[in-house]
Formats: sequence, structure tokens, C-alpha cells
Amino acid sequence: MRFGYRDICLEHDTGPRHPETADRLRAIRRGLARRHGVEYREGSLADRDAIEAVHDPEYVADVEAFCADGGGTWDADTVAVEETWEAAFASAGLACWAVNEALDGANGRRTPFSIGRPPGHHAEFDEAMGFCFFNNAAVAAQQAINHEGNGVDRAVIFDWDVHHGNGTQDIFYDQDDVFYASIHEQGLFPGTGDVDETGGPNARRTILNAPLPGGSGDDEYAAFLNGLLAPSMERFDPDLFIVSAGFDAHRNDPISRMRVSTEGYGYLTDRVRTIADSHDAALAFVLEGGYGLDALSESVGMVHEVFDGREPITPDGDVVSKAERVMDDVRDAHGL
Repeated sequence: MRFGYRDICLEHDTGPRHPETADRLRAIRRGLARRHGVEYREGSLADRDAIEAVHDPEYVADVEAFCADGGGTWDADTVAVEETWEAAFASAGLACWAVNEALDGANGRRTPFSIGRPPGHHAEFDEAMGFCFFNNAAVAAQQAINHEGNGVDRAVIFDWDVHHGNGTQDIFYDQDDVFYASIHEQGLFPGTGDVDETGGPNARRTILNAPLPGGSGDDEYAAFLNGLLAPSMERFDPDLFIVSAGFDAHRNDPISRMRVSTEGYGYLTDRVRTIADSHDAALAFVLEGGYGLDALSESVGMVHEVFDGREPITPDGDVVSKAERVMDDVRDAHGL
């Protein structure tokens, strides 16, 4: 597996008590150093035009001025320093690299995973929040669609971060060529991602939200992929499949109540690969959250090991009744 990484992403300094720190990338790299077949690529900084294709240019200019003035606290959770500006362009650029690498997959390149920061899925069209300034996965998806000749007419972003990606949903809510699917913990920040949020007037049933109850784990996540995401993809038929890969639903993550195991992330990876392959869709991974350093590094390592030949254990399929009721509601909302 190939990983996109740039040292400048370490220079985005959020302070000693912030959960989203450079130690996250250091932990991932330490964990990957123990594994076979890992390669790194730097990619390039994102083009400003690519950023502004999904973000208000005035907002982008505000972030630039904020960082140039030394940064500070944008909101209670979202912090910047001067170096954040370049780090944010690097993180978005790594996501674009991952998608471009995936689209070039026919030449035998390894599956790409961008491990940049700051993360992106909470960044809305004209607002930073939730540790995020630019929406990395959205930038990469839109750039792929806008680039003529690469065969991408429809893209899906599957967000398995424990938090709902309100920013990604906001950007693509009324756009019928991007499908956004999110499985997240009910009631957790930012409080969006209800079942009945299914897309705008021009993009009906292109937003799929499954807000599962706290305590959901491998069985519930597997049921979501097999019973909801896979049939939705049969209808949408994507050319590009991006995973907004946060690992804070891990049972050992400090900021959630979900119970996904490291092995469970291996199963999710295997199923995502199968779904993407069934549509001949290029597949790329983009790092989002994950704040328990050991759980994060082990889970990213598991994704790599699946692509290196490991066969993950299939969950038992014993879904708790509260989660099953949520998924029934999703089926009704999407006619599945």
C-alpha cells in the first residue's frame, strides 16, 4: 500500500492539550514501520483552484489571512498557527494525490492512503470547524470529476469516522454526481446526519446517514455495509470510491462510545474493496479522525495488511435492536 505523507503536516501545531496533534501521524508511521510493503509519496500541495471548487473563495482568503497573522483559536475546537496554511494545502493535496493514484491503478500501483492533517470532513463550504479547515476528501472528489478524460462522472465518499461529516454533506447536498454515506454515533458532535437528510431537490437519495447508537461495533458496521451501502452503490454505480477513514469508532478511542475492533476495520476495508471492485471504481483512503494513538496506528496498519493479503475475520452478524431500527429507517428513507 502507498501512503501519502508530508512533514509540513506535523507543523500544524494545535497545542499540548488538543486531541488532534502531530503525534497521530508519528504513531501511524511508527506502526507502519513494522509492516511489510509500505511505500511513501509526498504528492503536491493542492491547487488553490481545487480548494475553491468546494469552498467559498472569500472563506479561503479569510483562512489565509488568519494564518498569516499567526493563527489562534478559530473556534473552541479549531486551532491554527502560521504553518497551518501550508499544512492544510498539503493535506488536501495528499488527498488529491491518493485519488489520482487510485485512478492510475491500472498500471499496477499500490492502493493509496493519504495520512495528512489537519483532517477535513467537518469543513463546510464557508466555515472551519471540528479541527478542519479544508475538506480534503471533497477537494479530491471534485477535482477528479472536474478533470476531463479520467472517466469519473460519479464519486462516492464513504465516511466511517465516528462523527458525522457535516462539511462533506454540506458541500455536496444538492449535487447528484457525488454520493455521501456516513455511519456515525448518534448524538455525538456535530449533531447532524439524521436519517431524513437524504439530499437536496436536485440530488435525491444521494446522502445516506446511519446514526447508530453508542455501543455499536463490528456487527452493526458490517450490517450497514452489506445491507445499506452495497445496495445503494448498485443504484449509484460510482467511478470513484473515497473512504473518509477516521478510526475514532474504535473501542479503545477516548472520545466515543462505539465498539469497532481493529479486526473490524480489516473487515470494513475488505468489504469496501469488494464493493469498489464490483463497480470498477478506483479506491482511495483519506485520513480523518482517531485519537487513541495505539488504536489509530493499529487500525491504519490493519487497512494496509488487508491489501497486503490478510483475510479479516467476518463479524457474527448479531446486530443490537436499537441499531437495527435505525437501519430499517434508513432503508425506508432510501427505498432499499
